[in-house]
Amino acid sequence: MSKSTGDNTKKRAPETGTLVGVRFQAGPLAQIDEWRSGQGDLPSRPEAVRRLVEKALLSG
Repeated sequence: MSKSTGDNTKKRAPETGTLVGVRFQAGPLAQIDEWRSGQGDLPSRPEAVRRLVEKALLSG
């Protein structure tokens, strides 16, 4: 079996946080995906949720 030459490392937070499992219905998930696609770096779904939560908390 040959090894992949691509970089498969994932970006990880510098510290481990508490896992919070969340389920989304199709509508809100589609809205998250639409928001993600507008970001320059196309974050993963979990990263998009983290960013959206942080944004909401900062806006008060």
